[in-house]
Amino acid sequence: MPRKFWRWSMLALLLLPLLALAEKRTARADHADDLRAVLARIKLPPGFHIILYALVPEARHLAIAPDGKTIIVGTSGDRVYKVSATPGAPKVEVFAGRENFVLPTGPCFAPDGALFIAEFQRILRFAPLPDGGWDEAHPREVVAQGSLVPPEVKSHGHGMRVCRVGPDNRLYLAVGQPHNVPPKDRLALYDRWGVGGIIRMNGDGGGREVFARGIRNSVGMDFNPADGALWFTDNQVDMMGDDIPPGEINRADRPGLNFGFPWYGGGHVRTREYASETPPAGLVFPEVEEVAHAADLGMVFYRGEKFPAEWRGIFSAQHGSWNRGVPVGARVMFTPLREGKAGPSIPFAEGWNAGVTPYLGRPVDVAELPDGSLVVSDDQEGALYRIVYDGK
Repeated sequence: MPRKFWRWSMLALLLLPLLALAEKRTARADHADDLRAVLARIKLPPGFHIILYALVPEARHLAIAPDGKTIIVGTSGDRVYKVSATPGAPKVEVFAGRENFVLPTGPCFAPDGALFIAEFQRILRFAPLPDGGWDEAHPREVVAQGSLVPPEVKSHGHGMRVCRVGPDNRLYLAVGQPHNVPPKDRLALYDRWGVGGIIRMNGDGGGREVFARGIRNSVGMDFNPADGALWFTDNQVDMMGDDIPPGEINRADRPGLNFGFPWYGGGHVRTREYASETPPAGLVFPEVEEVAHAADLGMVFYRGEKFPAEWRGIFSAQHGSWNRGVPVGARVMFTPLREGKAGPSIPFAEGWNAGVTPYLGRPVDVAELPDGSLVVSDDQEGALYRIVYDGK
């Protein structure tokens, strides 16, 4: 081989990774420009604005570190990300340098700064470090891999977990039903394990108990800072019709409540499969009924003072319908609160739904940043958005 040809060949080999990186950066820049064009059409109340915050692949649920400096982003893939909570040019990194998580959708923080990550069948705890951050190399298994629910529950349906640490410093976890409507011969097993409910446990995994039952698939919850009650969204039964049953926002102010599934498919609508069965006594019906099949997911109580008083309540994400003649959802909703009671939800940020699918974006979760702005995740576009209020 001539020496000159060899040199050019080696130079080409050295340049290939740089060319690939440049192409990737160009693709990301193009994607960011496309997202900004979409955000320009999002409708918000006067004085509110939405901007692209960061690109985070498969972004699902969000957790803001107690010091307010970092956003932990769970995903529907095999990675978790950490994003600096500093407006401008936030830094995005792969958390723990790991790519072997299994559906790590649910991060949440304890008051002491410990980070929990809820996967499909495992919960990990990452201890806080004295100088900030977490011991990413040495997680502790709070719930060992494969033991969150029993082996008999084989379906991955409704396997995206969300968690919160409550005022009692215990870890709360929503566990969805693996069915549209469960068969009757599985109810006792599921009830024992809290499948189709919310379980809670100590921070080390001990003291596990079922906190709430009768829930089909909750993928969003938060504690009301006013009284400590747990509120949560619930996705209801499919294939009953375009307009029934309603989605739900529920309130659990104490353990032991039953929210009616599978006897009720959503709200006061009975399921076909259990129509002839007598429901248990003392069922709790939703605080708020949402439009059917909009897929209400993450929710947060607004705790700040940056927003006007009329916009301080619950913000929640509607992921958007997949089984409805006319698609609904793909927006951020607002639910007002007056003396602890919820009023009807209204759209807060909308425009990702152009009336046909695919959507222009699919919101998953909403979290509040320390400056009083909101951050919204979008798993379809792999992005985080920031909503600010400046009164202009």
